[in-house]
Amino acid sequence: MKDKLTISSWSIRIIVAGLFIISALGKIFPDPSMYGTISTFEVQQLYPMGFSEMLAKYFSRSLIGIEFSLGILLLFPFNLKKWVIPSIILMLAVFCVHLSIELATKGNIGNCGCFGNLLPMTPLQAIMKNVLSIGLLGLLLWKHDDVLPKKSNYLAMSNIITACVLAMFMLIPIYKKPTGVLVSTPNGSDTTAVVQNPVTPSTDVTTTLANPKDTVKTPEKPIGPKQKKSGFAKYYANIDEGKKLLCFFAPSCEHCQATAKELTEMRKSNPDFPEIQILFMDEAPEEIPNFFKFAGATYPHKVLEIIEFWNAIGNEKNVPGVCYLWNGNIMKFYEGTEGKNQFNKSDLKLQLQKTKK
Repeated sequence: MKDKLTISSWSIRIIVAGLFIISALGKIFPDPSMYGTISTFEVQQLYPMGFSEMLAKYFSRSLIGIEFSLGILLLFPFNLKKWVIPSIILMLAVFCVHLSIELATKGNIGNCGCFGNLLPMTPLQAIMKNVLSIGLLGLLLWKHDDVLPKKSNYLAMSNIITACVLAMFMLIPIYKKPTGVLVSTPNGSDTTAVVQNPVTPSTDVTTTLANPKDTVKTPEKPIGPKQKKSGFAKYYANIDEGKKLLCFFAPSCEHCQATAKELTEMRKSNPDFPEIQILFMDEAPEEIPNFFKFAGATYPHKVLEIIEFWNAIGNEKNVPGVCYLWNGNIMKFYEGTEGKNQFNKSDLKLQLQKTKK
C-alpha cells in the first residue's frame, strides 16, 4: 500500500513540477535574448495592473524565476509540506483570481500567457488547469502525508530560488536605452547620431528612403470612403490621406522581419502600392539596420516607448501588425502570428484592389 502511495505521490509531483517548469520556459520561448513572449506578458498582463515599465521588467523576470524554482523544489525532499506545496497552491490561487477577473471583464479571448506562445491557452483553460493542479496538490497533502519527505533544508531552498531568479536576469538582461538613434542617409548608408538623451516617444528616426525609386510619392486621390481621422496622425501627418500601410513591428521579431520582406516584394511588383510607414517598439532598436537589411528596403519609421507602442497598436493585438488605411478609415488590421487576423499578402492584395464609392 505504501509503495502505491509513493508511486502516486511522485506522479503528482512530477506532473505539477512539469507544468511549472514548462510554464516558466514558455514565457521566454523561443529566444530569451530577442523580442519574445516576456514583453507580451509584461504589456498585456502587468501594465494593465498598474506596473510601470521598469517595475514590470524586474517583476516578470523574478516571477518566472520563482515559478521555475518552485517546479524544481517540488522534486526535492525539502520542506514540501510546510513551504513548497503551500507556496505553489497560493501562487495558483492568485493566478486563478487574476484570470477570473480577466474572464469577467474581457471574456474568454486571447492567450492568457501562462505558457507563453509555446502553448497558447484561453483564460478559462488556464483556470481549469490551475484548479486541477490545486486539486492534485491538495490530494498530495491529504492522502500522501505519510510518504512525503520530511527533510528540512532552508539553505538549499534559498540557493535554488536565488539561482533561478538570477538565471532569468542573465538570460533576459535589462538593457539601458541607447543614446544614439538610427538615421538613414540619402546614399542609403545607416549612421548613428549621438544625442544628449535616450530615444523619446514618437522620435523620428528617418524620413529618407534608400534610393530615388523609394522616394515618397504624392498620394493619389482615388474614389474611396469618406475622409475620417484614424488617430494615427500624431505619428505621421499624412497617414489619413489616401491609401497607407502603417506597420507595427518589434525590431528583433523574426515574424515582423518576414512581414516587412513580403511587403517589400509586393511593393516592387506594384507601382501603385500604398506608402509604408513603420512604428517600432523601443526594444532592441539597435537591430533596426539589420531589420531593413533583411526586409530589402528602408522605410520611414519612428521608435515608440514600449507602453505607447502597445497603446497605439491596442493591448489586445500582437506584432507583427499591418494596418491598411484609406482616407483614415481602417480597412483591414492584420496582427499576430496565428488565427484569421495574421498577415496574409494574398488577402492584402485583394483588399487593395477593392473600390469603395
